[in-house]
Amino acid sequence: MQKPAIKTKCPNFSSGPCAKRPGWTVDALKNALVGRSHRSKEGKARLQEVSDRMKKVLGLPADYRIGVVAGSDTGAVELAMWTMLGPRPVDIFGWESFGKGWMTDAIKYLKLPDVKEYKADYGKIPDLGKADFSHDVIFTMNGTTSGVKVPDLKWISSDREGLTICDATSGIFAMDMDYAKLDVITFSWQKVLGGEAAHGVIILSPRAVRRMEENEPKVSWPVPKIFRLAAEGKLKPGELEYNTVNTPSMLCVEDAVDALKWAESIGGCKGLVERSTANLNVLEKWVEKSPWAAFLAETKEIRSNTSVCLKITAGWFVRLADEEKTKAAKKITSMLDKEGVAYDINSYGKAPAGIRVWCGATVETSDVEILTQWLDWAYDAVSKEYDKEAAK
Repeated sequence: MQKPAIKTKCPNFSSGPCAKRPGWTVDALKNALVGRSHRSKEGKARLQEVSDRMKKVLGLPADYRIGVVAGSDTGAVELAMWTMLGPRPVDIFGWESFGKGWMTDAIKYLKLPDVKEYKADYGKIPDLGKADFSHDVIFTMNGTTSGVKVPDLKWISSDREGLTICDATSGIFAMDMDYAKLDVITFSWQKVLGGEAAHGVIILSPRAVRRMEENEPKVSWPVPKIFRLAAEGKLKPGELEYNTVNTPSMLCVEDAVDALKWAESIGGCKGLVERSTANLNVLEKWVEKSPWAAFLAETKEIRSNTSVCLKITAGWFVRLADEEKTKAAKKITSMLDKEGVAYDINSYGKAPAGIRVWCGATVETSDVEILTQWLDWAYDAVSKEYDKEAAK
């Protein structure tokens, strides 16, 4: 097969940190408050701006609180678990590495006495209808390592007694979300917004704030200082929005403001969702005609439009041992890396061997279209190599 003549303009298809918004340069950070305290008047104003812009782009209810916390999305989820769990039994749904990690935290580290685990293998999703909303419920909106998303939030009860805690990091800003069904929402800038790593964001409904405040004196395990948002039994005004517990990077804050301004310029959350969906559509049309690639997600309704995971279905590949499958898939992705066409598109280490392409809003649809041609070219070269080996 002939090598494609055109290369992608931006080869960054990593699932985190993800591609910067189109046209980004370091000049976007020229007004960053470097060398200034985040507790200065100007520092607080910039943190308030990033919170306000996120709230506006997402269209959050007026009484929901939003702010920056430490430790990326992981830190945000664990903050919620360490400060809010305990009063009720917990149902946790996991179908890839991170969702299953929350099960480990609840059982092994928090040692909660009544945890129900609902698991599924990569490419599948557990039966969400089994959730008991007299319990607290923890789930992932989109499985970054499996390419499997929650199809909708209709399964969540509006008159629930417990809290819903949603790890939304590679879903929010790219998928429609009914915030009234969610009490805690966590994410990081490094995904759909293409921001820098290390910082997490947490969104709290009034019910979640109340639980945190009521639970603070009752928690029976050590709570790290960076998790203690309501250390005095009250989440005070500004305590989340601009008076952060830890010291945030003002460079990263400036970068997030830039990303949010770009999001506003393309129509806000609606525009972001449309761009991600358009990118997925390109891969769907390509996979439909491909003799060798398929989606890891078993059905269309649970197929992610951000972290799109592909499996290789060709007979020669399927017959390989797992270790050899990993090597073969990496040969394909390494060829594209060497050509400067696509970086970091290996499947997640614990996931089935294959390819993972980030299709979030910061990725240009034209680059996804070009990538499909290169995927066919690299696959063809690797498959011929294995054919020669088999013929010996």
